[in-house]
Amino acid sequence: MQKTPAECATMADIRAEIDRLDRALMMLFAERWGYIERAAEIKRPLKLKADIPARVAEVRENVRRSATEFGLEPEFYDRLWSQLIDHAIAHERKLLGEDQG
Repeated sequence: MQKTPAECATMADIRAEIDRLDRALMMLFAERWGYIERAAEIKRPLKLKADIPARVAEVRENVRRSATEFGLEPEFYDRLWSQLIDHAIAHERKLLGEDQG
């Protein structure tokens, strides 16, 4: 049964909840990745590039705003999302054939 941090009485409880959350995060990352792949499929016939700077800026601003809203460090999550974005753009470039020639 899921516990809140205050309901955890032992380190085993804490570890179980962290493991549960890590798995849930991976499921969300996998879901997000599906959208990245679909974006490349949609971009191809539209002749759109993998890297759309205005969208990258928008996503990073959204992350910073959400981090602040949840009491997290915006700079840390901006750096983390920057890596996610860079990885997604590199993958889209491969799918779109932008990394050839």
